Amino acid sequence: MNCFRALLLGSSLLASRAFAVYAPIPEQEQGEDLTVSAKGGLSYDSNLFGGATGEVDSMIWEFAPRVAYNASVTDQTFFAAAYGLTLNHFDNRPGDKLLDSHDVSLRVAHAFSQASNIDINEVYMMSRNPESLLAGIPLSPDQSFGRNQLDVRYVTPLSPKIGLTVKARTVNFLYRTATLGRSLDRTENLYGISSDYAILPEVKLVAEYRHQDVFYRKLGEVKNKSSDFVMGGFDYSVARKLSVNTRLGAEFRRRAAETDTTVPYAEFSFKYDYAESSFVTGGYAYTLDETSDTIRFTDSKINRFFVNAQHSFTALIVGSVSLGWEPSQLQGRRGFANIDESTARLGFALTYLLRKNWSISATFDHDQVNSDDAARDLRRERAGLSSTYSF
Repeated sequence: MNCFRALLLGSSLLASRAFAVYAPIPEQEQGEDLTVSAKGGLSYDSNLFGGATGEVDSMIWEFAPRVAYNASVTDQTFFAAAYGLTLNHFDNRPGDKLLDSHDVSLRVAHAFSQASNIDINEVYMMSRNPESLLAGIPLSPDQSFGRNQLDVRYVTPLSPKIGLTVKARTVNFLYRTATLGRSLDRTENLYGISSDYAILPEVKLVAEYRHQDVFYRKLGEVKNKSSDFVMGGFDYSVARKLSVNTRLGAEFRRRAAETDTTVPYAEFSFKYDYAESSFVTGGYAYTLDETSDTIRFTDSKINRFFVNAQHSFTALIVGSVSLGWEPSQLQGRRGFANIDESTARLGFALTYLLRKNWSISATFDHDQVNSDDAARDLRRERAGLSSTYSF
């Protein structure tokens, strides 16, 4: 499998995890253009709607068929497409007990030369049983939403040591209920250009500029915002086992009908492949994010820490863990105070590869939000056992 084909396959697999647990579950390589899989399982959710009080728990039966296609269109162009359906049946759920979620992904990558290429990726998902629930939303049986994301990335060399990357992303959020839609339906556009200079074969210095626009469909005149990012850093790669990426800079944010602000911006990430099918990734980011309460807050300043690890105990048994911690401060609108809160997410997964096309996984996830506003507190546990068969 050439490197471009592997890149496409990896992206297709990432899209298939739209409704997965936090800890990564290893995918099985089938070596075929067309792959069909079916997943069945039983899980328990302690807080279906993410309520601070009055939690509703339930056992959940799941059936999730999926089809993925990856093929060479020409010697330089590759195409990938996937569709997944997830059916969840709840033993104890007010309202609908059978929910259907969908995800579709399309990707085209074209190599103009060995060093110059363009990559276009489109992912749409309709989540009826969201993995990440909205903090502070009154107990509601429907937090369903649609999310469409388009990414374009173009890479080309300007000289033997200087490279240029141009990238763009647009994300659309559309909530199923009118109440949530009035508050949260929006489009986020992000554009960027960066240049890197190879001071050593394994070390590149990077300078980057990004621009972001956030447009809300309702009351945009008081909720819209735009940002300009200026940053620099480096990318470091050693023998394909260790890679480190760092960006430091500033974000200049302009808010509609609210006070503008300038804040530091930071990104740091690493990956270390320490053994066959075993790795550790981690990182930190400081940024401004949108909030689920657009009436009281403009946005949220977030310190985002994360660590993911996968370890192959044997050729047939693989374990993984994912940990995320996000101390943050919600930025109050005029007349509202800032509030501090922290979000923690922990996930475990253990997978037994029965054979090339059949696996069994046990998973556990824990979510917890501690906030100065008690109505935004959240505690949620999910545990499950599933089996996936591919052919």
